Amino acid sequence: MEKRSRLSASDADLALREARRLLAPRIERPERRAFLTRTLSLGGLALLSGCEITGQAGVEQALSAVSRFNDKVQGWLFDPDALAPTYPASMITRPFPFNAYYGVEDAPEVNEADYRLEIAGRVADRRPWRLADLRALPQAEQITRHICVEGWSAIGRWGGVRFSDFLARIGADTGARYVGFKCADDYYTSIDMATALHPQTLLTLSYDGRTLPREYGFPMKLRMPTKLGYKNPKHVQAIFVTNAYPGGYWEDQGYNWFGGS
Repeated sequence: MEKRSRLSASDADLALREARRLLAPRIERPERRAFLTRTLSLGGLALLSGCEITGQAGVEQALSAVSRFNDKVQGWLFDPDALAPTYPASMITRPFPFNAYYGVEDAPEVNEADYRLEIAGRVADRRPWRLADLRALPQAEQITRHICVEGWSAIGRWGGVRFSDFLARIGADTGARYVGFKCADDYYTSIDMATALHPQTLLTLSYDGRTLPREYGFPMKLRMPTKLGYKNPKHVQAIFVTNAYPGGYWEDQGYNWFGGS
């Protein structure tokens, strides 16, 4: 009989803490949240996730299952008509912080004259878009809060094309499950279609009334105040619509996929 590995007490404690962190924000009633925090055990985690907790691999599998469950719950709770708060210009964070998995000096330099936004997947019109063509579309603006998974937030002023309008213009299949993004800095991510169609989701072309600076994502950033910062890709080069799960740079390393703020 194969001998199963046992978790150390510290590993078990870390696994339970992570499971509680993933689940607790999705339980609305405080008394139920407190009950989960006090009583969730490895056995309960195994039952909840359908995974056997017999070693580190079992922990990872269980936490992955809980994370997928959390994604589903966030999707069910998401209200496509609810707007994120907006703010007056006096509350804009200056300077707006730079954030990426590399230093600001390593942000990609994209040549505007050569830039073409690539379109692929379940869309009727796959022609590439120049920045001039995108700027010629009706523009919207918002002053909203960017919330980082690391615990900080900042308020910024973003302008661009409503993503729902753009998807309609290219004949996207809005019954598809996902919209994916590939970026000039090798970043990639994907979002649910409900968020893609949310009225505050922007293909951002400007920041604070000027052309989107390199450090904030030139030539284009997807801005979603309903998502955490890592779901807002910068330097977008390609957009595709699909029913196949596309994952994401951080999501493939264990971050929640839905990433609601």
